[in-house]
Amino acid sequence: MPIAEHVLRHAAERPDRLAVCGPEGELTYAELDANAGGAARHLIGQGVGPGALVAIGVDDPVALLTAVLAADLAGATPLVGDPSWGRERWAQVVEAADVLVQAPLPSREGPPVTPRALPGDHAWACFSSGSTGRPRAIVRTRASWTRSFRHLGELAGIGPDDVVLVPGPLVSSLYAFAAVHALATGATALVPGRWPARSLAAHLATATVVHLVPHRLPEVLRQPGALRTAVVGGAALDPAVRARAARAGVRVVSYYGATELSFVAVDVDGGGLRPFPGVEIEVRGEGGLGEVWARSPWLAEGYLGGAAGPLRRDGQGWVSVGDLAEPYRSGEVLRVRGRGEGAIQTGGATVVPEDVEEVLRRVPGVGDVVVVGSPHPSLGSVVTAIVETGGAAPPRSLLESVARGGLDVAQRPRRWYAMASLPRTPTGKPARALLESRLADGDPGIRRLV
Repeated sequence: MPIAEHVLRHAAERPDRLAVCGPEGELTYAELDANAGGAARHLIGQGVGPGALVAIGVDDPVALLTAVLAADLAGATPLVGDPSWGRERWAQVVEAADVLVQAPLPSREGPPVTPRALPGDHAWACFSSGSTGRPRAIVRTRASWTRSFRHLGELAGIGPDDVVLVPGPLVSSLYAFAAVHALATGATALVPGRWPARSLAAHLATATVVHLVPHRLPEVLRQPGALRTAVVGGAALDPAVRARAARAGVRVVSYYGATELSFVAVDVDGGGLRPFPGVEIEVRGEGGLGEVWARSPWLAEGYLGGAAGPLRRDGQGWVSVGDLAEPYRSGEVLRVRGRGEGAIQTGGATVVPEDVEEVLRRVPGVGDVVVVGSPHPSLGSVVTAIVETGGAAPPRSLLESVARGGLDVAQRPRRWYAMASLPRTPTGKPARALLESRLADGDPGIRRLV
C-alpha cells in the first residue's frame, strides 16, 4: 500500500502541486519527496531495512504520512497506530515492531533513496478494532492495495486535479487508504487528523471529494461547498441520505468491505452493491441469511504475531470475516445485513442489529442508534436500543410505534435507553462493545426510557 514511487513520480512531473495539507502545515509534492527521503535516510541509519516493521504513532497527520513514505523508501513495513497510545499500549498490540516512531522523523542528508517496490512485499500493516473493540494488526502485500487504486479512481472519478478531504484519524484503514490513494493519484490530500467540526466549511470550500463514514455525510451536505463526490464506507448508507446528496449535486459512491478484505462490493449509483472489480462473492448458508465469502487480489495476508481474529480461509482462496447477507447469485445485488458476531440470539430467533438500527434511525429526534443484546434468564438475550438524541429524547411511545410498524416481533427492542452522544471508535463508528460494557455496569450517562 505505501506509495513512495508514486510520490517521486508526481514530484518530478508536478513539483509545485500541493500534496498534503494538515493542521500544522502543508507540503508540495517536491517538499514531501524531500522530507520523506531525508527521513528514510535517518531510518536506514538506525538499521531499518527490508523486512523491518516500523510502528508509527505521530499526532500530526502530515508528519505521519511523511514517516509512512520514509519507511516505504527504506523497504520497511509501516504500521500506523493511534498517537495517544503510550509505549505500554503499543507493547500490548504489537510486539514485533523494530522501531516505534512517536514524533516527526528528523531528516538526514545523503544520496537519493531508491524505493524497493515488489508487489509481494509486506508493505503495509494497519489496525482493526472490529465490532469487539479489540485492536489487532493486519498485514498486507503492496499489491493488495496499490493495484486497487486505479479501480477506485475510475469508479469515483478521482484524478490528479482533485482536492480530497480525509476527515478522520489515519489509524483507521478507511481514512489511511483515502489519504494514500489521493497521493498516489497526484491529488491534494486534506488531512485534519480528526473530524474538523469548526473548520468543516473551510475545508469544503476547496475539497472536490470527501472520503468518510455514513453518519458524517449529512453534516457535509449541509454546506457542500465545491464538493462533487463523496466516497462512503464503513457501514450501510441510508438511501434517503444518498437522495439528499443528489439534490445537493454530490455524487455518492458507497462500498462494503472490511479491513481484512479491503473492497468487496461497491454501489456507484444507488442501484445496490455489486462486486468491486476483481472480486468474486459467495454467500454461504442454508436459507435465510448466510456468510459473505470473497476471493480477490485485495485480501490481507493475516494478523501480525498470529493474533486471533474473525478472518477465516477455506483453502480455495476464499475468505470471510463472518458478515451476514441475504442469499446471493452472481450478477445480483449483494444485500449485506451485518456482522455475524454481533447477531443477537433471542428466544430462538436471530436478530441482526443493523436491521433494527436502520428502522429506528427514521424516528424524529434520533441522531443515531446502537442495538445490542442484554442478558435475559429465559430468552437468552433481549433486543436493547440505545438512542443518541443530542438533547431531549423522543418519547418511548413514538419509538415503539415505529418499531411495531417496521420490525418483526423478535426484532423489536424490549429495553430502551438514551444518551446525548454515543461513544465512538477512532473511525467514527459507534463503540458497540464499550456501550454494552457501560450498560452492564449501570453507567448513569445511559438513561432508561420508560
